[in-house]
Amino acid sequence: MRPNRLSPLRFVMAFGVVSMLADFVYEGARAITGPYLATLGASAAVVGFVTGAGEAVALMLRLVTGPLSDRTGRQWTLSITGYALTVVSVPLMALTTWLWPAAGLVITERFGKAVRTPARDTMLAQASSSGLGRGRTFAIHEALDQSGALLGPLLVAAMIAISGFRAGFAVLVIPGALALLTLAWLRRAVPHPAAYETVHAPTGSGSGSDDRLPGRFWLYAAFTAVSMAGFATFGVISFHMQARHVLSDGLIPVTYAAAMGAAALAALGSGHLYDRIGLRGLVIALPLSAVVPLLSFATTPALVWAGAVVWGMAMGIHESTLRAAIADLVPAHRRGTGYGVFTAVYGLAWLAGSTLIGILYSHSITSVVVFTVITQVLALALFVPLTLTRPTRPAAE
Repeated sequence: MRPNRLSPLRFVMAFGVVSMLADFVYEGARAITGPYLATLGASAAVVGFVTGAGEAVALMLRLVTGPLSDRTGRQWTLSITGYALTVVSVPLMALTTWLWPAAGLVITERFGKAVRTPARDTMLAQASSSGLGRGRTFAIHEALDQSGALLGPLLVAAMIAISGFRAGFAVLVIPGALALLTLAWLRRAVPHPAAYETVHAPTGSGSGSDDRLPGRFWLYAAFTAVSMAGFATFGVISFHMQARHVLSDGLIPVTYAAAMGAAALAALGSGHLYDRIGLRGLVIALPLSAVVPLLSFATTPALVWAGAVVWGMAMGIHESTLRAAIADLVPAHRRGTGYGVFTAVYGLAWLAGSTLIGILYSHSITSVVVFTVITQVLALALFVPLTLTRPTRPAAE
């Protein structure tokens, strides 16, 4: 068996570079998906449905890809396949002139994320077992990841200013190719991430004799689902910017870049907080989510910019620390399944919520604000029991 040539920290950072390049591609595209679909004839409800369906595919299909990762142990194969699907489908959007083929490519890109993410997160969790810390590991990865999410929209904005939406999609073929090359190198440098696990599971907890996910995990999933039901996709927010003429088309992806910069900083902060005080540090995501519609659906540019930053901060916590907690809530041999089930619940809630927010937006912005506040209050009620005791670290800690 070939040994790993990188330390756990360097592995996490290198995977962060892969994700940064991939985010350059799909976050660059996501920054303009709403207004681009609008130019093809989509309504706010259609944008909400398509972007929500894309997120649901990215998250719900992990019910299949998560257990597949556990059963086969082919984390590298699944990761490479998923990244390839993403970086190929996005540039193809430059060739679309019809609404539904474009919507299909949006969903295909998200399908790639469904394929790769449980396997990738399992490998990151394995590296975090070496003493890096759950919160720190996922925060480092997310911060690097979001740096690509910041730069990608800026590149897309420049291309839109030069030649329109299609040029914005086409240029993303370059970082996509670099992502695949870097991933191939990392696969050779670290052929066995499981070797980073430094402590074996205690008797009975990781043997596979009990395949049930803990009750605490299901409560955590319910809390996250209710919170995400009131969290608008950026597709709906960017649709508002374009439909109400709040910002020019060229500035819309720049607001997304600002959101991603805020997400990177929030990920680092929340990851550090999680390693210090556990799940209690996640409560900050609820008021942030509640404030988003008050700012993002305003018609004053300054408020919309502020809304993008707040949206990004909440998203940074969702994308990093929420994932870190799963590795502490499920046994090591069930990590892929745990990530798959958790994000499937998360995705279904986001699909339903984003579609409803799109419908409510067409009725009145006030109804969006009321719906969002209600969901965050309900999420808080589910969150309180999770904070009463600190979870024990399951297998392979």
